[in-house]
Amino acid sequence: MAYVIAEPCVGTKDTACVDACPVDCIHPKKDEPAFATSELLYIDPVECIDCGACVPVCPVSAIFALDDLPEKWAEYAQKNADYYAK
Repeated sequence: MAYVIAEPCVGTKDTACVDACPVDCIHPKKDEPAFATSELLYIDPVECIDCGACVPVCPVSAIFALDDLPEKWAEYAQKNADYYAK
């Protein structure tokens, strides 16, 4: 089970979660070209080790365990996966 970044991140893109992630699975980072054009940050569902380190540092409470993702934001699980399928 991976973690998912959902709607509250849209337009915010605070990178505290990027710094907290021990396996570098949250992108785009501020120094990556895609940062300017992405609407939110994304967690790689394959690389995520389910440690949860990103959750408490998110200032907008946008990160959820897949099983806890609110139904109204269910499409964000696929959006996160699709970002890494490129």
